Amino acid sequence: MATVADPAEAGTPAADERRPVRRSRATAPGGRRRHGPPLLAISPFYVLFAVFGAFPVVFSLYLSFQDWDGIGDMRFVGFKQYGWLLEDSVFWHSVLNTFEIWFLSTVPMLFLALVLAFLLHSQVRFTGAYRVAYFIPNVTSMVAMTVVFGSVFAQTGLANSALRMVGMDGVGWLSSEWGIKVSLSIMIIWRWVGYNALIFLAGLQAIPTEHFEAARVDGANSWQTLFRVVLPQLRPVVLFAAVTSTINGLQIFTESQVLFQSTDVGTTGGPGQEGMTIVLYLWQKAFKDHQFGYGAAMGWLLFAIIAVFTLINWRLVSGSDREDRAGIRSLLRRKGARNGR
Repeated sequence: MATVADPAEAGTPAADERRPVRRSRATAPGGRRRHGPPLLAISPFYVLFAVFGAFPVVFSLYLSFQDWDGIGDMRFVGFKQYGWLLEDSVFWHSVLNTFEIWFLSTVPMLFLALVLAFLLHSQVRFTGAYRVAYFIPNVTSMVAMTVVFGSVFAQTGLANSALRMVGMDGVGWLSSEWGIKVSLSIMIIWRWVGYNALIFLAGLQAIPTEHFEAARVDGANSWQTLFRVVLPQLRPVVLFAAVTSTINGLQIFTESQVLFQSTDVGTTGGPGQEGMTIVLYLWQKAFKDHQFGYGAAMGWLLFAIIAVFTLINWRLVSGSDREDRAGIRSLLRRKGARNGR
């Protein structure tokens, strides 16, 4: 009798024909047609990011090792640009100015923003109008507002007129060392305090109301509630505000450049270079003196400084909060015990 081969047996043509061919979504018929339009729709972002974002960053790093005036041939100098930068006394003076202005502006600004957010979170009428008013300075042209502040801080401006009305002598806001730094700090505070207040307000609205009620039942006043209940739970928000304020504060440029534009087209930072910041000095060397390699090296050194300060802020603000959380849990337990009575 003749035997019939089993078509399901491996290796036979019949088994190969019946076995389904698995295809991935990428190689399946119509797969590319299905994924093509979405990829094409988001491609402009990646193209623009590559041209105006990634390429300038990579090119600036390459440029920091070159000596180039923007027109002629590049000359490779290695790490000499960084060595010259570390020996530049004007650069270190600009670093000191930047740190002083950053400290005078960031610390009061974050504190005022937190207090304003806490007040807005309370039952205050016209809260929406206050929110709009606080955010307006952040979207206003800083060039225009710097011109206005220049008139306010002039020798015969509004600030000195107010001081003379109360019997005090005028201050050289734009001519003395600390007058220049304080005036720049006031402009930075005016610009960013409202923005950070709204950031803090968003964090406050995420805190359960029972925590505020527990603090009220425990007899805590407004300041005790702010520092013992609110701040421990706002650590992530405070960290975000501190990091962004550090990044913005160490890149001060517009205020100093426009405020002293009458002196050498705003490249000196005012009398004694007391308003000379890192970014203003970078702009002077790169776009006025045409030392683009030197300016690129300065930019990367500024990046390193910002990274270090961001890490310090991260460690200080996002430290261990076990004690704070334990205190809040203890507060809630006391509230529950009193309600049980």
